[in-house]
Amino acid sequence: MKTYLLFPLVGLGLVAAAVQPAAAKLPETSIPFVNHGGIDDWQATDRHTLYIRDTHHRWYRAELMSDCIDLDYATRIGFAPGAGDRLDRFSNILVHGQRCPLKSLVASGPPPSKARKAKARKP
Repeated sequence: MKTYLLFPLVGLGLVAAAVQPAAAKLPETSIPFVNHGGIDDWQATDRHTLYIRDTHHRWYRAELMSDCIDLDYATRIGFAPGAGDRLDRFSNILVHGQRCPLKSLVASGPPPSKARKAKARKP
């Protein structure tokens, strides 16, 4: 829905400007029992985005505060939850000894599938 605002300009009359509503932000969430089998799988899509699946097969998207070096190539990561054994936006992940703080954790669909490269055919 667009909202129109009218701005008076000296000598030019009124000018209408369209204002777009802000994009809806997904609510922050948490994953319980992180240190007791609460996380089933994970997949990094780049250095600052991580998809996490809990034991109930629900997916979450975690965005990190900044780039986490080697995240997109890591075969193992650690989860450092905050108080109460819950992974939330105040938690960290550990990659090769580097602590990477989370910026947000929201419910999500599964991670995007990786595009397959077409193999070149030999003549």
